[in-house]
Amino acid sequence: MVERPAGPKRSRRLAADDLRLWRHVTRDVTRLRGAEMPAPDEPAAPALVTADPPPRTAPAAARRATPLPTLEPGTIADVDRATGERLRRGALVIDGRLDLHGLTQDEAHQALDRFLAGSAARGRRCVLVITGKGLGDGPDGARRGVLRQAVPRWLNETPNRARIIAVMPAQPKHGGSGALYVLLKRKREG
Repeated sequence: MVERPAGPKRSRRLAADDLRLWRHVTRDVTRLRGAEMPAPDEPAAPALVTADPPPRTAPAAARRATPLPTLEPGTIADVDRATGERLRRGALVIDGRLDLHGLTQDEAHQALDRFLAGSAARGRRCVLVITGKGLGDGPDGARRGVLRQAVPRWLNETPNRARIIAVMPAQPKHGGSGALYVLLKRKREG
């Protein structure tokens, strides 16, 4: 490890383009109580960025607050290769099924949240979520299923994303493109 000499920290001001980009990226972020940001009409206040690298290990509280990466169908994270391959082939035992056919978006979202919470609490490992394929094709030839498009987004929302290791499109015998295998984290004993 290279030691840096002690001395004043270097900093730089954000350029106007950088500040505009930052505001664009954070436009949907909810502000924490007590946090202050310049109003959109105000000229950009100089922001300091330290030149020191971040610490190698973050405190435990910061690690827990780190957002998990988005899981798109077909994404496998923190799973050994054999388990990932068995999931992809539809060879894992399906411990639970949720069929969302005929539900409104709100009903389906609530049902999915309850199902995942209950499945995780019961120690289920692999569950099948059936969204349906949707009615007809869109102008670009893609399927238009509303739930089929919404469920992957809901799987990535809190607290669902914290329960999930992998999401994979189902094999034809389990619903094909109208269903998803969801691999849940193992229930911790104790």
